[in-house]
Amino acid sequence: MKARMPRARMSREKYYLEVLEAVRKRSTCDRGKSGAIIVKEGRVITTGYVGAPTGCGHCDEVGHLIEFHSPEESEKSPCVEKTKHCIRTVHAELNAILQAAYFGVSIKFATMYCTMVPCFSCGQAIVNVRMARVIAVHPYQTQERTVELFDHCGVELAILKQDNKLYNPEKEL
Repeated sequence: MKARMPRARMSREKYYLEVLEAVRKRSTCDRGKSGAIIVKEGRVITTGYVGAPTGCGHCDEVGHLIEFHSPEESEKSPCVEKTKHCIRTVHAELNAILQAAYFGVSIKFATMYCTMVPCFSCGQAIVNVRMARVIAVHPYQTQERTVELFDHCGVELAILKQDNKLYNPEKEL
């Protein structure tokens, strides 16, 4: 019998990024087609994508729920990150964290893979559940506060595509 040559196996990181891409495509708000997966001990624990709360209409069904803020208001409050954004949906990162809570799965010291650097509010949730690392595919337009928060609180952050091009949900990863 002839010995087989071992086949090339996909790396774990590539596997996680491909799972992330599939999860991202489930998003129901075209203003933020992003996803998140939480990995612990080499296993995908939970996933999350941008979507309305369970039982509520999604943006692609009932339209966006847009909130406006003045530029002055954005400068005063660390929670206001854009002058115009859709608030109908829950962010992918928070959805992944909430899924872990719903099913009673510990994500302490886990790694989150996400489409872009989390917003400040999602970053706070990541810190509070004691995640160890965040690997973002793209930078985010208002990531400075999140970067500072992670640095201060010891959450490792890696941004894979540091090409100064902001994430465009219309383009594939």
